[in-house]
Amino acid sequence: MELNYAKVGDYLLPNLTIEKQNNDKINKYGYLRLHYLKENNKPFYTTLLMKNELTNHLVSVSIEVENRLNILMEQYKNSDELLSEKSKMDNQLQWVRLMNNYKIMAEEIISKELIYV
Repeated sequence: MELNYAKVGDYLLPNLTIEKQNNDKINKYGYLRLHYLKENNKPFYTTLLMKNELTNHLVSVSIEVENRLNILMEQYKNSDELLSEKSKMDNQLQWVRLMNNYKIMAEEIISKELIYV
């Protein structure tokens, strides 16, 4: 990495620029990963920050977790007959309760696999 300097008054200041920024959104899982890195893996966090790769890392974690969550939820829907559309029409409260439980289970699995590693 080459640094260029600009003379400002009597001082030489480095010309620092931000490159390779990913413009995708960071979701809740990306922010959980950020918090985990700041609190528990400071060297990796600092390395990503210094290499200007932190945003790209958080976006990739967000996308990967979102994809994994969708896969798990589809598997849960296909494996449980109580999550069918007919069941949804018959007893909506039970259907919502089951969906929330399955989503919580999927988020716990994902957090152990991807976020807090």
